Amino acid sequence: MAGNIQITTGWYFFLLSLVGACCGLLYSVFKGEGEPLIASLGFSGIAFAATYCLICWLGDEFKRVGLKGRDASKADRRELPETMGAVCAVVYLMVMIIFIPFPFYEYFVASTSGGGNRDVTVEMVETGRKLHRFPHNKLGEYLSALLSLQSMAILGIADDLFDIRWRHKLFLPAIAAIPMLVMYYIDFGVTNIVVPLRLQPYLGQLVNLSWGYYVYMAAIAIFCPNSINIYAGINGLEVAQSIAIAVFIMINDLMYISVVGHPATDSHLFSLYFLLPFLGVSMALWIHNKYPSKVFVGDTYCYFAGMTFAVVGILGHFSKTLLLLFIPQIFNFLYSAPQLFGLVPCPRHRLPRFNVRTGLMEPSRGQFMRPPKWYISLALKTLEKLGLIKLWTDDNGTVLEFSNMTLINLWLVRKGPMREDKVTRGLVWLQMVCGALGLFIRHKAALLVFPHDNLKLADFEKLVTVV
Repeated sequence: MAGNIQITTGWYFFLLSLVGACCGLLYSVFKGEGEPLIASLGFSGIAFAATYCLICWLGDEFKRVGLKGRDASKADRRELPETMGAVCAVVYLMVMIIFIPFPFYEYFVASTSGGGNRDVTVEMVETGRKLHRFPHNKLGEYLSALLSLQSMAILGIADDLFDIRWRHKLFLPAIAAIPMLVMYYIDFGVTNIVVPLRLQPYLGQLVNLSWGYYVYMAAIAIFCPNSINIYAGINGLEVAQSIAIAVFIMINDLMYISVVGHPATDSHLFSLYFLLPFLGVSMALWIHNKYPSKVFVGDTYCYFAGMTFAVVGILGHFSKTLLLLFIPQIFNFLYSAPQLFGLVPCPRHRLPRFNVRTGLMEPSRGQFMRPPKWYISLALKTLEKLGLIKLWTDDNGTVLEFSNMTLINLWLVRKGPMREDKVTRGLVWLQMVCGALGLFIRHKAALLVFPHDNLKLADFEKLVTVV
């Protein structure tokens, strides 16, 4: 076989069966009423099979052109193909392009006379025939989302190829987000936020953030890709956390879709159309990237995954809910801030250190080249007393080294040295617990602060009345 990963006979049989079943689903869609959610499910299975096979077949080719790296967390420091997230992104984008007609099937076949021709539709409505206009705004949302994802994938590949510095690439996602922000302005344009109950006597029920809301959405687009990128570095973590986030977003989507006649149904269907194929390609990559990893995902996957979440959160109009599903990533960013902003030394890579003798992962260290200022030393020693960092000092109590400030290293500080796969498993469970907590806060605890939960149809109608 051309690739460095062998596809077993059992896997060939499984993948062929999966593709056959998915083709059957797509055939049933064509023979039926063109249900796009079933079509998306079918394309997701095909995307899984295509990604799985391409990663196997292209591994040697990636290594041949220099896209390779050594796994520093293994005793043999094996050489693995890198940037396999690019394979996921390309397969995903191709599938989403082929999927374009399916969400609008009813307008092509049933509800309009000519694929959504504006003039014909208007004329027929005026003569009394009940036909719907083609939803050009929805098509615009879909295409703007694809354009943002394509832009982010290109920027991610550029980062993997040229190793762009953090200060240069930090704001690149904001550029990729411009198409969907423009579409949000044209189609939706709502910049009001609901005011918490205790502040409503002073600020009213709603506050209009105007252009500030677009700054907030651009910040979401910057945060989601970068937060996954800095919460990475051990086998399977980047992909597993993304799968967990996607699953909880889909659970939230299904909660809204299950409410018959809910006005937000289309927005959450839009989210599912993008997340189902994403789940397919991510599962295929995770199988190869989990411990012991056979490939590295590269920065491309982190940016592509984060932008996928930003797209569905912004264009699906649930960006605040999205942030509640990023609790570990938010904590990791805040915890890392002293190093990211240069308050304490920040090495080029902050991955946990692999102890060759024990075979276990240990917290990696940042080192002071000169004694830290008194307030930095006080802050670090306070964090040590709280169990949030580990310090190494000299006989005089001067801080010489500290455990790098990432959630991965903190997990090892709290739990002690452990094998790499156990670290990943623990952090993924943490992601899932935080995801469940986020949904609970959004739909239950938030009622202590806000007057309505728009999941309930009656509350949604009240909120629309206020707006």
